[in-house]
Amino acid sequence: MIVCGDDALAHRLAGELNEVYGEQVTLLVPVRPDAPRTPTARTGRALALFGRVTAAIRTTGAPAPAGAPGTSVPVAPTSAGTDGDEPAGTLRVVESADADDRALTDAGVERATALALVHEDDETNIRAALTARRLNPRLRLVIRLYNRKLGQHLETLLDQAAAVAEPGLAPDGPTAATTVLSDVDTAAPGLAAAAVAGTSKVVQAGGLLLHAVERLPAAGEAPDPGLCTLALLSATAGDPAGCEGSERSGDAGPRLLPDDRTVAAATGRAAVTLEAVTAAGPAAASARLAASALPVASLFSRRLRWSLAGAAAAVLALALASTFTTGDHPLHAAYLTLLDIFAIGDPAVGESTSRQVLQILAGFVGLLLLPVIVAALIEGLGTFRTATTLRRPPRGLSGHVVLLGLGKVGTRVLARLRRLDIPVVCVESDPEARGIAVARRLRVPTVIGDVTEEGVLEAARIDRAHALLALTSIDITNLEAALSARAVSPELRVVLRLYDDDFATAVFRTLRTAHPAALTRSRSVSHLAAPAFAGAMLGRQVLGAVPVERRVLLFAAVDVEAHPLLDGLTVAEAFQPGRWRVIAMDGGGTKPGTGQAWRLDPDRVLKPDDRVVVAATRRGLAELLGRGAPTSANPQRAERN
Repeated sequence: MIVCGDDALAHRLAGELNEVYGEQVTLLVPVRPDAPRTPTARTGRALALFGRVTAAIRTTGAPAPAGAPGTSVPVAPTSAGTDGDEPAGTLRVVESADADDRALTDAGVERATALALVHEDDETNIRAALTARRLNPRLRLVIRLYNRKLGQHLETLLDQAAAVAEPGLAPDGPTAATTVLSDVDTAAPGLAAAAVAGTSKVVQAGGLLLHAVERLPAAGEAPDPGLCTLALLSATAGDPAGCEGSERSGDAGPRLLPDDRTVAAATGRAAVTLEAVTAAGPAAASARLAASALPVASLFSRRLRWSLAGAAAAVLALALASTFTTGDHPLHAAYLTLLDIFAIGDPAVGESTSRQVLQILAGFVGLLLLPVIVAALIEGLGTFRTATTLRRPPRGLSGHVVLLGLGKVGTRVLARLRRLDIPVVCVESDPEARGIAVARRLRVPTVIGDVTEEGVLEAARIDRAHALLALTSIDITNLEAALSARAVSPELRVVLRLYDDDFATAVFRTLRTAHPAALTRSRSVSHLAAPAFAGAMLGRQVLGAVPVERRVLLFAAVDVEAHPLLDGLTVAEAFQPGRWRVIAMDGGGTKPGTGQAWRLDPDRVLKPDDRVVVAATRRGLAELLGRGAPTSANPQRAERN
């Protein structure tokens, strides 16, 4: 398998395929043509740190070692660790200035099973995808694109090109498939959920919607399992020396897919539980048109609306009085009243006294109505004039989320928060950022300025905010924003976008010690997206991911027939604590009238023609696919045999 890119996602994806799934991986790294050649071999567990070290070097600004164009770092076999649970595989690094024909050929694209193109530039990925499809029509392609509409067209185009080059190749088969993914779309739900307390984590798994929530148990009691417990959160949440869910937390860290005995013994620990499994209804209509329309409610101010209502009530009262006193028809009486108000009626000379009095009163109402009409025109013109400009945060705003950074990640998170009707205030230093247009269209208050400057966070009403989402691509900027926000509001919920685990652990310890009553979370876009890209390269579409502190839980739909660890077992027997668990029966292919097919039934025997949705850890999914470390014989299957 080939991974083409040189950012955090590329290195994490290469490590994921190599260490978790035991695949032979070639990492195609673009370098400058004039870079000096310094080939180095990385063996053993050093491969696992390759991505982190590179990211740390790039963050601090130090030059990363690179080889000459078109050269490759020697192959380094990966040996199993001391615990014996790591599969063997190899990782080769090929360095080239461009992902052209020569570079892809040197990487072995003609013999490869899958190719992942994860450059940050969409054009570079598209060009390389077209070249790779020409060199190997049977190659499975996984492409990283931010433009979702373009990605749909590109999938169809590349699959049709493969079918033309190989007439006997099924366009929807496991080979020659093209999958377009967005790392931002994968990470956006987790980032939005982390910033909003009580927001359900919803994963759309084919034709199903899986609802998972984070619940805090009562003091001294075990967490409520709901339908099933997906994870137990870290037991060191209140300990300043805790590792906050990192891989080094041990038994005190998060426990993914625990069994019932472990859940019962976990008194006082929070848990992520599956609350509901429902059928996914028809896709909701896009809110783009509604959001882009002019908001009618804000056309006039509240005071002006009350003034207009009072004038209308006065006109109605005069019309009714004219009807009762003159015996005229109500419509004709209203018509005469309007003529009198606008001073275009004839004087009531020679008519009854009541008619004359009503005409005088209508004149006074007309005088009062004139400034109201002028004010309405001025406010209406002002609303039209400012409809395409950025809004400022209202003075009385509170309970909102302050979103720092409107790049690729911030833009998608902003759209998701607004779909949940959560008030948001954005802070962006670049007035030309891609998310500015989205904020303007959604009428989201935005502050243009550098968050490191004094007064920018205060302008975003950080003192009355519910949470801070720091989503810039610079760790130090996110940390500085968090520290500045905590100085203003010590109990503010903070979600940081941090990549390096050691740096994140140090940040957690310091912030917990200084602000023990506040909640701090760290999320990495590449960490959340890498499992989905790896699953697509293996021919298994990872349907979604739920972040559990610094770890991730995957959801995938699998066919029972192709997995001997599931075939012939009941749902309860197929459960492997810490590895995988059958969550639901995918009823997407059932006949009409059998809409209960997704219900979780522990006693149901999994048949070869069943398709199930499983929740799995990364290593558990590798074992389930037959790519991880050898799994001991299933005790339930041995007992039944």
